[in-house]
Parts: sequence; C-alpha cells; structure tokens
Amino acid sequence: MRRFRGLAAIVAAFAMTAALTFTTTAADAQKKVVIGATGNIYGWNPYQDSAAQMYGIWCNVYGCLCRYDFEKAGYSPMLAESWSVNPNNLNEWTFKLRKDVKSHAGADLTAADVIHTINRIRTDPQTSQKQNVRPLKTAIAVDKHTVKLITKIPTAHLMQHVCDIYAITRKAIFDKHGARDADRKHPDGFGPYKLKRVVIGEQVIVEKDKNSVFGNKDNPDILIWKKMAEVEQRVTALLNGEIQIAQFIPPHLMNRVEAGNNTKLSYTDSVELMMLMMNPAFKPWDNKKIRQAVAHAIDRDSIIKNILQGMARKLNGSIGPGQIGFDAARAKREFVVDYDPAKAARLVKEAGYPNGVDVELSTPVNRYVNDKIIAQAIVPMLAKVGIRAKLTTPEWATQWADVRKGKKSFFYQGRGSVIDPGPALAQYFQTGVSPRIKYSNPAFDKLFDAQAQEFDPEKRKKLINDAIAILVEDAPALFMWRHKMAYGVANNVSISPPANGRIYGENIIVK
Repeated sequence: MRRFRGLAAIVAAFAMTAALTFTTTAADAQKKVVIGATGNIYGWNPYQDSAAQMYGIWCNVYGCLCRYDFEKAGYSPMLAESWSVNPNNLNEWTFKLRKDVKSHAGADLTAADVIHTINRIRTDPQTSQKQNVRPLKTAIAVDKHTVKLITKIPTAHLMQHVCDIYAITRKAIFDKHGARDADRKHPDGFGPYKLKRVVIGEQVIVEKDKNSVFGNKDNPDILIWKKMAEVEQRVTALLNGEIQIAQFIPPHLMNRVEAGNNTKLSYTDSVELMMLMMNPAFKPWDNKKIRQAVAHAIDRDSIIKNILQGMARKLNGSIGPGQIGFDAARAKREFVVDYDPAKAARLVKEAGYPNGVDVELSTPVNRYVNDKIIAQAIVPMLAKVGIRAKLTTPEWATQWADVRKGKKSFFYQGRGSVIDPGPALAQYFQTGVSPRIKYSNPAFDKLFDAQAQEFDPEKRKKLINDAIAILVEDAPALFMWRHKMAYGVANNVSISPPANGRIYGENIIVK
C-alpha cells in the first residue's frame, strides 16, 4: 500500500512538472515586453493620476479619442475618426466616433461613453484630471457616433486637453457596477490592450486584445510596466534580459547599455519642461526679487555640460523648438536669463535679506535624469548668492501629492506632454486653475485668455510669447531645459520613444 502511495506521488509530481512546463512554454510563445518605469503605479481608476505614464497606460486599455503623432506633427485619430470646430461658433467642436470599434467584451463605442467619461473626470471623488475638462461647458450626443463638446469660451488649445488624455470608459459598466467594481473587477476598454492586473506601487499588466482594430501581429502580446525607481536596477535588469525597455538612462550609464550583448539605446527629444518652481504662497517666494535672484544664480550651462553631459537643451522662455507657439527669434532676443551670481546676490539684498535667507529645496530621486545630483549642484550655487537651501528628497509619490495640493514651496520638477503650451502654462501659472503654484498676475491672465481664444496661428503665437515674457520677468519658475531622453532597449525590440513620455503597445515591434 505504501508502495502504491509513493508511485501515486511520483505520478502527481510528474504531472505537475509537465503542466508547469507546458504553461511556461505557452507563455514563452507570447511576445512579452516589460518596461522598467520610473513613474508611480496608481490604482485601477483611470482618472486618479495626471502624469504621462498613467495617461499612456489607460490610453492603451480604454482608448483615447485621438493622439499626437510626432512624426506628422499633428493629432491623429484613434477612437474618433475626425473632429472639427464650427467656424461660426468657435465654442462648438464636433467629434465623429469610429463605428468599427468594439470594447473587449464586444460592446459598441457610443457618444454616451464619451459624455460619461467627461462627467466622471469632472466629478469622480478620486479624480486628478479636472483641469482637462475645465474648458468645457457641456458635452452633447448628436447621435450614437457623434458628440459635440461645447467650451465656455473659444479654446484654441482644446485638443491638448482631449488627445492622449481622455480614457473612454463605458457608461453601461459604470452604471451596473459602480466606480470601484467597474474599474477593478470589470474593466472593459476600447483600446488595443485588456487590463489583466494592477499591483499598486509595483506594476500594471495588460494583454493584447486579438479582436482590436488597432495594432498588428508584431506588437507585444503582453505589456508590463514595472516600477523600477533606481536606475542601476533598470540597467541591470535590461542587461540580464529581465526587462526589454528601460526608461531614462542617465549619461554615465549609456556606454554600459551600448556595450551590452543584447541591448541598444533609443533617443527622443522630450517635450517635458524641467523647471525650478517657486510658490508665491510661501515666503520668501512672494518676493519677485528673490525669485529673480534664483534665476540668475543657477548656471544651467554648467549643469547641462557636466551633469547631463550635453543631453539637454536649455530653455529660453518656457517652450522650445517643435512646441506650438515657439518663437525662436523672441526666445533668443527677449527670454535669455543670464547666469550672473553678482546680480543675484544684489537682488537678495534688495529683497530685504542683507544676511541672506534660508529656504527648503525639494526634489524627487530617480524620477528624472540625475534629479538629485542636479539639486545637489544647485544648492552651492544658491548659497553663493545668499540663498541657503536645505535639500529634501521625498519619494516621487509624496512630492507629487504635495505639489498637486500646493504644499511645496520650492522644488525641481517637470511638466510633461507639452505640445501646445496652453494647458500646461495655465495649470501652473494662471490664477485659480490649480493650487500647484499659487502665482497670480492679471496681465498674464488676460494675455492667456486671449491666446486661448485666438485661432489664427500667427496671432496666437504672438499672444503666447507676450505671456511668456511676463513669466520670464516675474520668475515664478526658472525654466531649465528639456532633456534628450535615452531609453535602453533589447535588440529584439524596436521602439521610437515618444517625446511626451507615453508608451503605446502599437508603437512597439517585437522581432
């Protein structure tokens, strides 16, 4: 009897081993791409965060109305096949939805889903995206596949609010299951990938929807965003084949990636604005001369050369080449802020601080390329002019939460996905739009309202730059640079990293 039990155990063990082998082989047959990501992984709610990484993830799953195509330098269709603004009523935009798009469960895409999404972005208790629907007065279903967005005032930059942003969730699922269960237990999107798993703070796993009209057979079957805050961790995992894409490789590790047997580098010019932000709600940042002192105290050229090893483009003003409204002549002529420590020291004294001033400077660690090292270099530059900065290095999730609530006084941070500067500059600098920087200037507000209502490109360009001139003079932020980003990529994977930080499975080819 004992002998037969032993035999049964051996047979069971063999069967288990065979099953595991079969499962592993089947999984290996799938094309899987793991991304070593720097952003935080939030929950299941697609409106809970407003950072580029999660916007990209949810656009993969739920689908967006449209996306920005950097190769074509224009907006391209996704769930919407076309859009237009009424020339006789510039408050009225019409979006026509694709009729061939089905959800992962086979449901039709409808105008009701778009309206539901807009209402939820505005009212969801967890929403961090109210700024994206702020320009809208209402949304109206014309028919099943046509929706009109009515703005409060003419809004030339509305597409920057809409495209790559609105993750279209199904109204019927929400009505049946409620917000929590709809997102977590019954996620049914219109995008090319189905949501499989979210581990908060760790990873998101999505699987290609074989029936999707988007993408092709060479895209990954499984796509995983895995949080890896430490750059050494990302590089080691890439070289070991544990991940296939490693975000944001700093200059000092590029040679290591290029020397790998199965790895390479892919580059993109980021449209993320890196800024040193000064919140006037806190002293001494309510004093313009102190803010101006900071602007003249920082040797940006030295940081770009020595710390970023040339992998950044210094900003004169708040935007650069390729961004809507950029005026190269005015940027070079009017918006240059020279490194001038003597002038900075004089401004500190003129501000009423003859003995200098103590402040707290905050930066995340490993959220941006060499962020902590950059902040450490800034501290002695400020000290040289009489601004004694105590450096703090909170976790990115902590800093980001505090910034969104207006609790940070002086901090280094980026604002990503700036194609049209309208939403970004309004978000940080227009009175009452968000609490992130409690800066207020009626002249800036007036110009910014005017540019938003101007649909003539050249006239709008002038208004945008008139507004930027005020920001350069008032210095609620020192606009630092835009990074040239390097991604580490496995040799069997092809990707052109997007300038706005969003990664779409359709843009990844697995050989």
